Amino acid sequence: MKNICKRFLALLLPLWGLGGLLLSCDKGFDELNVNPIALTSVDPAFQFNTAVVSTAFGYHNLHYETIIVKQMINPFTGVGAAGQFNQENRGVTAQNWQQGYRNVVRELTDVLAQTKDLPARSNLYHMTRIWRAYQFMMLTDTYGDVPYLEAGKSYLEGIVTPKYDAQEAVYASLLTELETASAALDATKARVTSDVIYSGDITKWKRLGYSLLLRAGMRLSKINPTKAAEVVAKAVAGGVMQSNDDNAILRHNANFQNPPGAQLNGGQADFFYLAEDFVTHLKTTDDPRLNSIAVRYIGAKSAVDQKEPSANRTAAVQIGMPQGFDNTTISAAVKTDKLVSLYEYSQLDRSRMANAQAPTFFVTYAQTQLLLAEAAFRKWTTGDAAALFANGIRSHMRQLASYGASTAIAEPAITTYVGANPLATGKELEQINTQYWVASFLNGPEVWANFRRSGFPVLKPNPFPGSDLKTELFIRRLTYTDAERNVNKTNVEQAIARQGADLLDTRVWWDKK
Repeated sequence: MKNICKRFLALLLPLWGLGGLLLSCDKGFDELNVNPIALTSVDPAFQFNTAVVSTAFGYHNLHYETIIVKQMINPFTGVGAAGQFNQENRGVTAQNWQQGYRNVVRELTDVLAQTKDLPARSNLYHMTRIWRAYQFMMLTDTYGDVPYLEAGKSYLEGIVTPKYDAQEAVYASLLTELETASAALDATKARVTSDVIYSGDITKWKRLGYSLLLRAGMRLSKINPTKAAEVVAKAVAGGVMQSNDDNAILRHNANFQNPPGAQLNGGQADFFYLAEDFVTHLKTTDDPRLNSIAVRYIGAKSAVDQKEPSANRTAAVQIGMPQGFDNTTISAAVKTDKLVSLYEYSQLDRSRMANAQAPTFFVTYAQTQLLLAEAAFRKWTTGDAAALFANGIRSHMRQLASYGASTAIAEPAITTYVGANPLATGKELEQINTQYWVASFLNGPEVWANFRRSGFPVLKPNPFPGSDLKTELFIRRLTYTDAERNVNKTNVEQAIARQGADLLDTRVWWDKK
């Protein structure tokens, strides 16, 4: 107010006195232009949460990962042309990269820099190491060689064109990070109570870290079985998830919606359907999970007919959409399946598991039990493979209650299914990894990675004509972004020369034939 009064008085005073008055007005001018409520720093715990929320699987994982493994299908052409036609669409393949590097890696790298030398924040530091390793595992599993050692350092060190690291080297570092960060977490030190996954529960964070170590170790089953067995042993000794209470879940709300759910309840509601292979498997095995997952709008002639009055969630009536067609050529299949239109095929129920506030599951006890079942079968750890297998199925069925009461499966139905589907001699790897396929539904990056690693479930290739695949039956990786190829050309070309052509066919390092 004082400065305002001085300016007003200056208009009334003689011109000869103006200069002196302006000198007094200049005093405090810098302070006047500082916003007193603007943030000058951000608590790294908030940055950590921002990164975690940004890790939620985007809507784009419905375009490639879940379609490649034949769980979902989108028959429509246009800007959404991608995995359903085995075609390269860099506008879509770029999304994991954009989300991972621009948001998650950038935030986590900054958190590490801020907390590395602060003993009071050591738990936040090690939690960040674990989550960063998780994000990098998804990135390298998707693209192969990626920037790692120099990633996220444009602000901190001015590195705007980071070098790409070979996937083998990335994995070697991730294994070390997960092992040492998990061991370093200390329940006697300050908890990060604001953390959106476990509210700072250090025991659960340790179990997550070691469960991720188990997952990373199992990725090596084809490329280096000896190392895989060594890593599995370390993960088990450290202590993996013990129940569904340990699941790494992100709870969405109206402010932070589930990305696929938000799209499927918006303009993309009628674009995506459950794939024939997935629905057929669940139906033929009398799997009660189909009742929790699917809905079919009986008699729907168009999208406007996909309304609740025509909704049928009974497993017996569900019909998955076949691959190999687009929205114009699918008419023959529609006729064969005795439907009135393509809009009558089964969909992921957007009022339940695809609700805009449905949770995201990153790493689960069910997945961990199934990986342990395989490890036990391979003699890489102790334990009864059959019991671990059964418990993996049981845990995933119970996990569905997290979506709401309408998706919960009754215990008698769980017991009946588990009893009817024991682990059979000679089919162990196929059964375990087929159940992993089901238990990882909606976790596109993980279900696709495990399909490539294990070769299960046994699926028929997508028969759509005009495929961009040249040497492979299934898409093995996604391609680098146009932005990277333009701005970081030298480093991208070095990565391509090392790992192979930048094509959907090229296998990542651990995906050995």
